[in-house]
Amino acid sequence: MSTAYEFLKANPVFHLATVDGDAARVRPFGFAMAYNDKLYICTNKTKDVFKQMLKNPEVEISDMGPDGTWLRIRGKVTADDSYDVKAQAFREAPMLLQMYPKGADDETYVTLYFTEAIATLYSFTGAPQTIPLL
Repeated sequence: MSTAYEFLKANPVFHLATVDGDAARVRPFGFAMAYNDKLYICTNKTKDVFKQMLKNPEVEISDMGPDGTWLRIRGKVTADDSYDVKAQAFREAPMLLQMYPKGADDETYVTLYFTEAIATLYSFTGAPQTIPLL
């Protein structure tokens, strides 16, 4: 895979780390989207993870492939609550409607995109390599 986005799509359950005060917090995520030349993730505005990203937008994603390679994306995220982006997310991942039945009109649903990011692909057999986000 030549981009971080392709890796995330091929290995859709990844882990997102945030900062909560002076402690790290990690949780699984399962949605990534490329839209308008940006990498997006999504969450619920009522969750601690969203509040943590608002307070400190520095996050890191870790995702592992079945061949033992893994991807880390480190950067900053910004919330994007625009209807068009949210609607695109539901078109790409209709299963989100199970959590957000109002779709793009759900006021608790929010998308976030990376404003700064470095994607690095690792393996046990080779040197790490920086790859494009999209």
